[in-house]
Amino acid sequence: MLRGLSGRPRSLSPWLFYDDEGSRLFEAITELPEYYVTRAEREILTSHADEIIAGAGSGDLTIYELGAGSGSKTGLLLEAAIRRQGSITYRALDVSKSALEEAKQRLEAAITGLTVEPIVSDYTDGLSNVAGQLNHRKSGERRMFLYIGSSIGNFELPHALQILRDVRAQLIPGDSLLLGADLVKDRQILLRAYDDAAGVTAAFNKNVLTRINRELGSNFNLQLFRHRAKWNEELSRIEMHLESLITQIVFIPALDLQVRLARAETIHTENSHKFTDQQVESLLHRAGFSVAKQWKDDLGWFGEYLAVAV
Repeated sequence: MLRGLSGRPRSLSPWLFYDDEGSRLFEAITELPEYYVTRAEREILTSHADEIIAGAGSGDLTIYELGAGSGSKTGLLLEAAIRRQGSITYRALDVSKSALEEAKQRLEAAITGLTVEPIVSDYTDGLSNVAGQLNHRKSGERRMFLYIGSSIGNFELPHALQILRDVRAQLIPGDSLLLGADLVKDRQILLRAYDDAAGVTAAFNKNVLTRINRELGSNFNLQLFRHRAKWNEELSRIEMHLESLITQIVFIPALDLQVRLARAETIHTENSHKFTDQQVESLLHRAGFSVAKQWKDDLGWFGEYLAVAV
C-alpha cells in the first residue's frame, strides 16, 4: 500500500478487495445481468465437466483451486470427479477465510463423498508459504489445479506467467491445470460488465477504501471518489479506478502517510486483461504446459483451457 499510494500513477493491489464485505459484493457481481463472465464459464462447466475431469488422466485425483472464493462453479467439477472415482479431496486456496469457510460448509453438505480442505493463502506472491500443505503427494495421486473465473487476467503478463510457473512447480508431468480466460470482445459489452447500472461494482471498488479506513485508521471519504471503468486498447484490458472528485489530502496513520490527490486523479485498483486463444496458449507453453483441449461458451466470449504439465 505504501508503494502504491506513494507512486505515480497511484495504485492498490486487488487482493485488498477481499475482506468479508468485498467477498460478499463480488458474489453479488457474479449474478448481475451485465456480468457475463460467470454465466459463460458456468455454461462451459455444465456441458463439459465430465470431459474435463476425464482429461485429468488416470489416478487418484485431488483438485486444487487458486482464488477459490465460494466455490460456486467448482461444484460442477467436483461432482464430475465423484462420479468418476467415488470421492474427492478439494484443496481450496483463497485470501478470504470467510469465503472458504462458507464454501466448505455448503459444498460438503451438498456433495456426498467430498472433503474440502481450506487453505488461507495469498497465492499471488507464490506458493512457498503453503508449501508444507502442497508438497506432500499421496502415493498414486494425480493433481488438477483450477484457475478459473479469468483471475489470471487481473495480473500484468509477467506476473501472470510467474503464477502459472508456481503452479507448474507443484505438479509432475501428466498433472493438469484448468485455466479460465475471458476473451477479447466488443468494448461496450466489457465496459457494462465492469460498471453495472445497479452500482454493485462501484460499491465493490470503493469498499477497498472502507477497509483501509477500518484497518489502518485512514480518513478516506467515499463520497469524494467515484468508480471508473475504462478500456485500455493498447494493453487489451479493462481498468478499474477510483477517481478523486476534488483536490484532497488523506492521512493513513498506520503508514505515517499523507496522500495528496488532485481533482480527477485516480487510484488504479484492478486490471482485467482480455485474451486471444494464441495469447493463452503462449502463456501456458512458457509456463511448462501443453494445451490438451479447449472449450468456449455458445457466444465465444469465454474460454476454458485444459493444460497438461510437460
